[in-house]
Amino acid sequence: MNWIFLILEIFGYIFIGIGSFFLLLASIGLLRMPDVYNRMQTATKATTLGALSVLFGIGLLDLNWMPKSLVIALFILLTAPVGASALARASYKAGIALWKGSVVDKYKEEKEEE
Repeated sequence: MNWIFLILEIFGYIFIGIGSFFLLLASIGLLRMPDVYNRMQTATKATTLGALSVLFGIGLLDLNWMPKSLVIALFILLTAPVGASALARASYKAGIALWKGSVVDKYKEEKEEE
């Protein structure tokens, strides 16, 4: 029976390591991306994946925390995309320009069609 807990602990630390790696990539992306819209995408996708992985790893390390981790993960999955979308739209409406290397501006195309 102890070997099951050992395997869960190993997988828990692996998931925490993967999550930490994605959180590191997200922080590097926030520094390297050229405009607010690219930073928003980097922050939302990589941070969400990193946080979910860390939460799952914590749940594997201590099974009593698994229900709490799942509730927190559900909250992150529901709020991160909505918040990022709202911030990106507010930035666009405030007149913050896209990076000069951006090729596609779907919001502008939709406005021109109307």
